[in-house]
Amino acid sequence: MNNQKVRVRFAPSPTGPLHMGGVRTALFNYLFAKKHSGDFILRIEDTDQTRYVPGAEEYIMEALTWCGIKIDEGIKEGGEFGPYRKSDRKAMYKDYAYELIKSGNAYLAFDTSEELDAIRSDYEAKGETFTYNAETRDSLRNSLSMNDEDVQHLIDEGVKYVIRFKMQVNVDVTDVDLIRGSVTFNTDRLDDKVLFKSDGMPTYHLANVVDDHLMQITHVIRGEEWLPSMPLHVLLYEKLGWDKPTFAHLPLILKPVGKGKLSKRDGDKMGFPVFPLKWTDPKTNEVSSGYREDGYFPDAFVNMLAMLGWNPGTEQELFTKEELIAAFDLDRVGKSGSKFDPEKAKWFNHQYMQLRTDKELAAMFSLFLDEKDIDVELEYTTKVVCMLKERATFLPDIWEQGSYFFEAPTEYDAKTVKKRWKEGVPEMMQEIHDFLSSYSDEWVGATVKELFSAFVNEKEWGFGVVMNAFRLCIVGAPMGADLFDICEMIGKEESLLRIQNGIQNIQR
Repeated sequence: MNNQKVRVRFAPSPTGPLHMGGVRTALFNYLFAKKHSGDFILRIEDTDQTRYVPGAEEYIMEALTWCGIKIDEGIKEGGEFGPYRKSDRKAMYKDYAYELIKSGNAYLAFDTSEELDAIRSDYEAKGETFTYNAETRDSLRNSLSMNDEDVQHLIDEGVKYVIRFKMQVNVDVTDVDLIRGSVTFNTDRLDDKVLFKSDGMPTYHLANVVDDHLMQITHVIRGEEWLPSMPLHVLLYEKLGWDKPTFAHLPLILKPVGKGKLSKRDGDKMGFPVFPLKWTDPKTNEVSSGYREDGYFPDAFVNMLAMLGWNPGTEQELFTKEELIAAFDLDRVGKSGSKFDPEKAKWFNHQYMQLRTDKELAAMFSLFLDEKDIDVELEYTTKVVCMLKERATFLPDIWEQGSYFFEAPTEYDAKTVKKRWKEGVPEMMQEIHDFLSSYSDEWVGATVKELFSAFVNEKEWGFGVVMNAFRLCIVGAPMGADLFDICEMIGKEESLLRIQNGIQNIQR
């Protein structure tokens, strides 16, 4: 790597929510930039105005912020190489397209969509595939097949045209990809891509190359779906007389089951998100789940994504962001795709749950309690978290496993009632209630348990029968933390009240 400052960009299209594969591309760009003390730029590629989706641009920025991927230059952040939205740069691209025409590397094409569709249909009827290239362009309506007078006449009449790149004949285009090594494409297998559209907007190909040059991008790190575009981009740099950046094409994130790229359909089918944040489609109002709303910690989500396609060369799986930056190297990004494992994603979140302090988790869980209008001291919530977090993967799990710490049961597990609430049990529970009522010392779980055990033994009751019935009253189900720890936490008054409610309300 030379002494030029590393500058990378993430350039998503605002055509919908940002897929987790896109977030990983942004993350790898960010990690690479920070590893080399460089800049991470966010550039919005809204060249296709027909597919623009309102809210998508804001979603992209919010998702990166949630993931802790700090943007050095962008729409909100500004920077000396702006503007950072394609449509705001619209005026500058046409000149470069005409520069390519003047140098003989591009041409005007007047073919309509209907004409090209008809030609494609004719080819398909013969079992062939139509390609707009050196073999066909001389027979089509363009400035290569027409004389200058006819071309000017069409322009004067206002006939719409596009500008296409003139692909050379039988030339090997070779470049070194940081992940895939030396890659060679022959131009005979490539088509004459449109560079500039009739609506006055450039296509991704031209705009991408022009912007990367003007923004002094040193490394283009993007998904492997762009690998077939690399030879065109390399040629565009060459024909415009510019130094090209270094390319690296990332492997795909694959379906958990079956073959192919991970899609929203896989998430819908198997019950996991494929987007970082919840997304509501502005046209259909369809809601897609997000990792944030499903309870994932952003650092757990980022750590999980980093391990999809990259490995540190060690057994280490848990990394802070600083550790990821220090360890990250494109040399350790694989060429083949990585299967996404929803259970592994949960595993990462569980690990991050355990790494957080009880106070941190309690503060987060307090927001969850606020939504339920439950007002308790943070110290109390911290104790609950300490008791339950080991078995929790998400913060709501603490509620599912320990709601009884915050509210008395209003329903009782039917199977347990049928099996455990036998004849004579209500009378036993009433005696236990009265016995505990008479206890006047400090209400400490261990002491209460000792006295309770002595009382049950003295009565010669079956300990299992009593404990199951007691838990049913306190918790409402055959689950939960140590029963006497629960009693200590909720206090004597609440414990007695729950026993009395159980006696009155549990019906076989």
